[in-house]
Amino acid sequence: MPQYDWIVLMGMGGLFILLGLAAIIWGKREEKGYYNSLSTHVDTREFLEHWPRRPQLGALKIGGRIAIAIGVLLIVMGSVFWLWG
Repeated sequence: MPQYDWIVLMGMGGLFILLGLAAIIWGKREEKGYYNSLSTHVDTREFLEHWPRRPQLGALKIGGRIAIAIGVLLIVMGSVFWLWG
């Protein structure tokens, strides 16, 4: 790789990690807001039994974990190229 291309890889990795953390936090807030609004209803059967399952509430958290994993891989790749070059 040219002399400072590893900086771009590490920068992209850091960006992915930040976006992943933001998605996880956003997902937790959305889930908390949903369940808090459900708990104020008279019929809280869905809240207590978690049925039907709502996959969209966990999707942001899962996407955040994937983004963090990609970010860590990019930072590791950038570090290897930096040490190798």
